Amino acid sequence: MSHESIQVPLLESETLQDLVEYAVSFSAANGLQVQAPLVDDGKTGRPKKTYVTAPISLLPQSYPAHLFAKGIDLARPLNELVDKISRDGEFLKETLKDVRTVDEYTGKLLDFYEEIYLGERKGSDWGKHARQADRLGILRSDYMLHQTAPGGEYALKQVELNTIASSFAGLASTVARLHGFLTQRMKSDGRLNEFLEENHKCVTRSDSCTAGGIDGVPDSPSMTQLPLAMSIAHERYCQRYMGGQDSSSVNFRPTVLFVVQPNETNTVDQRLFEFALWKNHQIPVVRMSLNEIFEKTKLDEDTGRLLIQSDHGATQEEVTVVYFRAGYAPSDYPSGYNIDDGSGVEWLARERLERSRSTKCPCLGYHLAGTKKVQQELARRNAVERFFPENVDNTAQQIRTVFAGLYSLGADATQQDIHAVRDVLFHGGEGRYVLKPQREGGGYNYYGKNLADKLRENCTIVENYGDEEKEVQLAAALSEFILMERLFPPQQRAILLRNGQVEGTGMTISELGCFGAIVATKDSEIVHNDYGGFLLRTKFSGVDEGGVASGFATLSSPYLC
Repeated sequence: MSHESIQVPLLESETLQDLVEYAVSFSAANGLQVQAPLVDDGKTGRPKKTYVTAPISLLPQSYPAHLFAKGIDLARPLNELVDKISRDGEFLKETLKDVRTVDEYTGKLLDFYEEIYLGERKGSDWGKHARQADRLGILRSDYMLHQTAPGGEYALKQVELNTIASSFAGLASTVARLHGFLTQRMKSDGRLNEFLEENHKCVTRSDSCTAGGIDGVPDSPSMTQLPLAMSIAHERYCQRYMGGQDSSSVNFRPTVLFVVQPNETNTVDQRLFEFALWKNHQIPVVRMSLNEIFEKTKLDEDTGRLLIQSDHGATQEEVTVVYFRAGYAPSDYPSGYNIDDGSGVEWLARERLERSRSTKCPCLGYHLAGTKKVQQELARRNAVERFFPENVDNTAQQIRTVFAGLYSLGADATQQDIHAVRDVLFHGGEGRYVLKPQREGGGYNYYGKNLADKLRENCTIVENYGDEEKEVQLAAALSEFILMERLFPPQQRAILLRNGQVEGTGMTISELGCFGAIVATKDSEIVHNDYGGFLLRTKFSGVDEGGVASGFATLSSPYLC
């Protein structure tokens, strides 16, 4: 859609044209891009890589400053919570016992966790190197604003906690710089005032803005903080296992391994991280798919050293940190689950990585801590308190304040959980919930009629004397899902760009993600724990799903008010 034909309320056509021109130019100059679908080069016949402007919102979205600050403050305790959960094998096994029977993917992760970290089935030696390794988490807690009562104040509510392949830190920090530039450059002559002030009213009763960073758009420290955490993990590995040697070692060169998908299009976001790691810490990165890892790496069973086989002479690369940007979905394991006959090469690669002494980001415990079922279980009474028994600074209560309604659909479902199911089946409540499987990446959730149909297909209703007397029995297949209270954030006007063109304008909703980074030892000592920046994703209000990479949303940033 050409921006010349778009009419945006409270924004002059000339201003819109200037905004688009600035945004596209800024994106090209600063790497705010994604890889376009591959096309054959007419001369060589080989695939040609081209890049286009990433999906973005042209202007930032208004966001209450105190709730943004709350998201930042929760990063450290949530990081610590994930680390504590990862070490509690009893909790993870009990929480996921029903899920593993119906979800082969989660079941395989839990199998590996038990064998490597708990010493089950294959003996304690099988995972001895992994249990000595440090742990690195690059996490992202996603939130929506939610009005708990009509006409009331908005509250911050957690959508999910991402513990593997938490993406878009690089691009999101660049979007914040773009929006800071645009609002400072063009608001000074008054051309954006009406548009921004109208959005302020959607989230606060005041028209005023609190300047946080550049003209209301805060700076995101992601490309400083997240590489810093990885460098700490890298340097600790070198000190522990390589005598403190640096990257000039003649025997084994310490290297960070990025695990990536074979046909990844979000390469720029990953490269921004890689380039910052080198610029700030002189740490090299190698990118490999799970299939390539199976073919080109070797695990020394005696030492736990993970080596990348070199084709360039005697120097081999020793993997200090394994950073997963793939492996979070069943589609990343196309060869299947059979590892006994050697055919499931991606799972064999994952197992090899996990068994090494390299620091994993994330390790299996962190990965499992991010499942939807664990999120739902944490909402049970006293579940968070299990991990913070001393509850210094009311940590457990602070975490609980952001929980939405979360309901089990497994064998452990309580009367409260069944009540939520009954609300959907008998009282037209399908618009008040979201049905979520144990999946990452966007596009898997059920809403509205599809949600209700899914429940009806997997529930047995025993007729008695009336709706309130009907008994609801949940099928085992529902164990891989949780039911979550649907959140309704404020709607604001936005202009969305895709491929450098105005996709449209209209009312939108947004989701805030706050990154966190943690480095912990095998003995639970926390070496590093900090907030790691933010992203904001914006989509048209009629769109249910919210992933940027999956094509549902765009990258934006908060304009604090």
